Amino acid sequence: MSSPSRSFEPEPMVRGGSAALGKNVTVKGQIFAREDLTIDGEVEGTVECHEHRLTIGPNARVQAGLKAREIIIHGSIQGNVDATDKIDIKKEAKLVGDIKTSRIVIEDGAYFKGSIDISKTSAPKAGGQPQAPAGTAQPTASPTAAGTAATPAR
Repeated sequence: MSSPSRSFEPEPMVRGGSAALGKNVTVKGQIFAREDLTIDGEVEGTVECHEHRLTIGPNARVQAGLKAREIIIHGSIQGNVDATDKIDIKKEAKLVGDIKTSRIVIEDGAYFKGSIDISKTSAPKAGGQPQAPAGTAQPTASPTAAGTAATPAR
């Protein structure tokens, strides 16, 4: 008898077709999708669906670099994640790896270990001063020579 699995309803389609890798599917290598893709099995390698949504289902165990327009994570990922639009890490998800995106949602209860690089995808306004990308820290204090305390910038 198989072990119980979590209930999962794929995200509604935005446009075009979709493809799915079920919970009993294992893929080792590269996956290139020209449509939305849902993975609920095991993947080791790379997954790219640049102009589409990639959904990692609750039963998924992924050891791969991921690139897509939008990435929704319910399952487990070990690898770097790059989305041109948005990454959504659900409460039951586990992600160990670095994130690069322009928007992110991490639900309470989700596990994440890594770094986040948030950068705007739109061009700066004409005539305006260039702004630091969102997520870039600006120094407000400098450490003392002894390295024991920080002095606020004035």
